[in-house]
Amino acid sequence: MIVDTDADPAVTAERLVDTKFLNAGQTCVAPDYVLAVGDAAARLEPALAAAVRAKFGDEPSDSPLYGRIVNHRHFDRLNNLLASGRVVVGGPDRPDAKYIAPTVLADVSPDAPVMSEEIFGPILPIIAVPDVDAPSGSSPRGTSRWRSTPSPSPSRRRHGSWPKPPPARVGFGLPVLHLTVPSLPFGGVGESGMGRYHGKYSIDTFSHLKAVLDKPLA
Repeated sequence: MIVDTDADPAVTAERLVDTKFLNAGQTCVAPDYVLAVGDAAARLEPALAAAVRAKFGDEPSDSPLYGRIVNHRHFDRLNNLLASGRVVVGGPDRPDAKYIAPTVLADVSPDAPVMSEEIFGPILPIIAVPDVDAPSGSSPRGTSRWRSTPSPSPSRRRHGSWPKPPPARVGFGLPVLHLTVPSLPFGGVGESGMGRYHGKYSIDTFSHLKAVLDKPLA
């Protein structure tokens, strides 16, 4: 998710927390990391900490809204990523319960271990960039890119202003919601998935069109 300098940090943080930490971050559509433009990172950090407390309370492990890591192997992998940056919000993990708190990391280097693969867990890295076109060093694995900006221009809404390579989906304001809209195609890019689904898109994906040419002899 790209967060512009003029984005509302409180609204952006609330929406990031709602979508990133769903099922303790173990969804394939969760925002993997944040590219914060200019001073957006400094304003986003306290807003994310406040949003986590508002969503899960002072002790997320007691919240009925917060889950656990699926197995110990996955827990160990995620636990090793926690040293990739400065902890803005988070807490002691509990290996016995496979619990990792909703965690936000700041001062993350683009080549940090947490940026080397899909996280698939409750860890949200923030990378500060001078502008949206600056190289982030992040992996092109993602299928979606979202942008938090007050008023994207019509051309930006159509095409986006995105680092390369282009994503399969773009969105403004709210991550993840695109998958709930039946009229929008849902799919991936390369190893992240093939084809497009929802409604007629599903029929087209699973249909093999056969060409038939008939030219009369006379």
